[in-house]
Amino acid sequence: MSATHAGAGALGLELDRPRPSQWSNFLHIAKTKYLGTVSAITLIFFFSVAALAPVIAPYDPIEVNTAASLQPPGAAHLLGTDELGRDLLSRIMYGARVSLMVGISAVTLGVVFGVFLGITSAYFGGVYDLVVQRFIDSLQAFPSLILALVMVATLGSSMQNVVLAIAITLIATKARVVRSAALSLMQNQYVDGARVIGCKSPYIMMKYIVPNAWAVIIVLFSLSIGQAIIREASLSFLGLGPPPPTPTWGGMLSGSARSYMSTAPWLALAPGMCIMFVVLAFNLLGDTVRDVLDPRLRGTS
Repeated sequence: MSATHAGAGALGLELDRPRPSQWSNFLHIAKTKYLGTVSAITLIFFFSVAALAPVIAPYDPIEVNTAASLQPPGAAHLLGTDELGRDLLSRIMYGARVSLMVGISAVTLGVVFGVFLGITSAYFGGVYDLVVQRFIDSLQAFPSLILALVMVATLGSSMQNVVLAIAITLIATKARVVRSAALSLMQNQYVDGARVIGCKSPYIMMKYIVPNAWAVIIVLFSLSIGQAIIREASLSFLGLGPPPPTPTWGGMLSGSARSYMSTAPWLALAPGMCIMFVVLAFNLLGDTVRDVLDPRLRGTS
């Protein structure tokens, strides 16, 4: 009898023990996933700089001052100037707005269409699935950068066309991954039960498949932003990004940076380091999100 009471008491203590709060869970993740924490801080810094660029930029990013051309980093210009005397720090700040906006917009558009094609293809199957998968195969048959180059060259080099071109290059892989996850989720009994009671297909997909595939979608989103930023920088480097005088990191690498690489190396170093840090931060943050959301990896550091 005493053992029974002891067991009941222990069970009562377990039931009365407070569960960790969301803040405690957040702090635990921040301590154990230190690379993800550093990446998040880095991205917060770049987003803040991009948002506050009109306020904190020391100069107009497109203002020409030939008297101050190719000045090295110093007190007046912390990162130096280009061949037209434009302040490099100001152009970096405004370029962050372009890179982050294009990256997030393109990934959002690409993931939305990829999720739609992946889930509907898995759910309906048959001829629809066959047609969608052949469309995905045709997208994957072209190298991503070549496909984006062709689209921007055809449509014209504008911000909207760059976003659209990058988004289309991202659809194929997202649709394939989401389709695989949806096929697995459709084997669950709650999907069959929803069909039996007469639920419509759009309701089943939005109620039972999309929420359970949300972890996969979030990871795809976070890991794809770095790819989109690199592709935007590549298009700008090749002269097919947002047209001048809009400052872009890739455009800064393409113009004066190549011409004055030996005499003014800061022209290539500053935008190149920004691209590297932002892309690396997004990739490490995506890895952290994957580790946190995947139960098999939740206990790893």
